Amino acid sequence: MSMTKKRLIPRLLQFALVIAGVYFGFVLLFDVILGALIPKSLLSMYMFFVIAGTFMVFTCTEESAREMVDPIKALVEDPSKKIVRNIVYAVLPLLAGAYIFTSLQLSFEAPVELRSIHPAPPASLKAYGKRFDLATLENPYRKLEKSDPEKFKKLVFEGGEVYIKNCQYCHGDRLDGKGPYADGLNPTPLNFQDVGTIAQLQESYVFWRIATGGPGLPKEAAPWISAMPVWEDFLSEDEIWKVILYLYDYTGMRPRSWKHE
Repeated sequence: MSMTKKRLIPRLLQFALVIAGVYFGFVLLFDVILGALIPKSLLSMYMFFVIAGTFMVFTCTEESAREMVDPIKALVEDPSKKIVRNIVYAVLPLLAGAYIFTSLQLSFEAPVELRSIHPAPPASLKAYGKRFDLATLENPYRKLEKSDPEKFKKLVFEGGEVYIKNCQYCHGDRLDGKGPYADGLNPTPLNFQDVGTIAQLQESYVFWRIATGGPGLPKEAAPWISAMPVWEDFLSEDEIWKVILYLYDYTGMRPRSWKHE
């Protein structure tokens, strides 16, 4: 009775289903449940051990090994499976070629030195255990600039303290991109005094760039050689918003907005 149940699903198919289940389990656990994307290199390492371990389990006996190999042997040798065999021989090289092609990240974009300074942001951002819609995200403290100027100044001052402790080493105490570490970085830190930087951006964009750092850059900004860390790991959400207030206040710039003020 148990042998009949086992044969309902071929052993090779069982092996493939286990591998697929573990893979999607990793993706579900890290991306959906924990809210943190698993690095591709780490996922590849996990899957290598999963495949190796599962293969050893599924071929631990001579009988089980034969059950794994028989379908492949039949596909190659059985004359009645000629059509299926030809399809497999045609599809496998195409899949391998497609995987290699996408892995090479071939692009007709401009060279690295001319890559986009302000790459297009994603539609949404996952940070601090929640998801932000960047199209509607606003600085929660910006409204205090008019409704409570004194409290707004206090928040700007607090943002300045956070900036000096964490950001001035690269972006400079004058926000001109000439901090003590700047000469050792490539690309060099942004000059916030330049009208081509934060003056062209919405505060939601600046929040995204600070929170996700260099690793959060999209493909058009590749390779990710930006030295900026993922500040979500070091600063609170409120601290980032306060730093943004300080950036605009110190430089005298106004954040870009879709609304008419």
